[in-house]
Amino acid sequence: MRIEIEQPLDMHLHLRDGEMCKLVAPLSAKHFAGAVIMPNLVPPITTLDAARAYRSRVLAAAGTHARTFTPLMTLFFKNQTPAELEAAREEIFALKLYPAGATTNSDGGVEDFTSAKTTLRAMEALGIPLLVHGESHGFVMDREAEFLPTYRRLATAFPRLKICMEHITTQSALALLDEFENIFATVTLQHLLITLDDVAGGMLRPHLFCKPIAKRPEDRDALLAAALGGNAKLMFGSDSAPHPIHKKECCGCAAGVFSAPIALPVLADLFAKNNALDKLQDFVGGNARRIYGIATAKKNVALESVPESVPAVYEGFGQKVVPMFAGEKTAWRVME
Repeated sequence: MRIEIEQPLDMHLHLRDGEMCKLVAPLSAKHFAGAVIMPNLVPPITTLDAARAYRSRVLAAAGTHARTFTPLMTLFFKNQTPAELEAAREEIFALKLYPAGATTNSDGGVEDFTSAKTTLRAMEALGIPLLVHGESHGFVMDREAEFLPTYRRLATAFPRLKICMEHITTQSALALLDEFENIFATVTLQHLLITLDDVAGGMLRPHLFCKPIAKRPEDRDALLAAALGGNAKLMFGSDSAPHPIHKKECCGCAAGVFSAPIALPVLADLFAKNNALDKLQDFVGGNARRIYGIATAKKNVALESVPESVPAVYEGFGQKVVPMFAGEKTAWRVME
């Protein structure tokens, strides 16, 4: 079987910087027409000048795939002024809000939402979306649930602000898509496939550990049903987050699943097995373009139901990164 996806989008992607970016950026740029690039570098991307420079580095790292890949740049939410946002509005896609300390490189995130009101009002007026890492700090099952009242307050106080839950992991959070017109969500591959038991049910599997952590079977099943059912407010965002092996296979394991190289083939297999291939196009691009009016490079990606081996490790530029499904086979592959 063969399918073709028009301008696939990854609405939540970490490319890091420096040598790591050089290794991983081509893997996303090859398979996707565009991606929302996360700003939690060290130091974080908080200004237009920094976003411009980072975009240039991403495209340089993408190499030959750069001409058909659109990096959708974001700013790390730091109470930017209305003037700063006005100057940046044509060159950035959104602002990404991290609660302080919630995930990798987020120590400079928001601690007091009261102080953020001026920036949020300006974003609402300028039509700049807000992307929210929706959990508070800590490794427990209900941190996303604790954050749901904040989403409700934001959606009520700023009704014209497009708010995206990045990324959604629970059945209770999914209900907010029906409750508020201005709330949307991305969901990762791992949260459609695994539960906490897959991560830590026996020996810890560090390459499946991410934040927010995978949840209960009923949460996974609800997210999968929404994706397969064509929920128009749900978008694919890989949250592909590469870390060097030595930062994953250690005490204090870094949070992040590196899924970029296998995302589209595994999604094709998942949707095909559930007789929902007709819903895949909207999930990996169509919904996002309708919600945000995104324009990207013109690129269609063909996939076929032919098995392909997943490398045990991706290596280059002095970096080694283990992908999701390392050493296994995917049932589909991206056609060259």
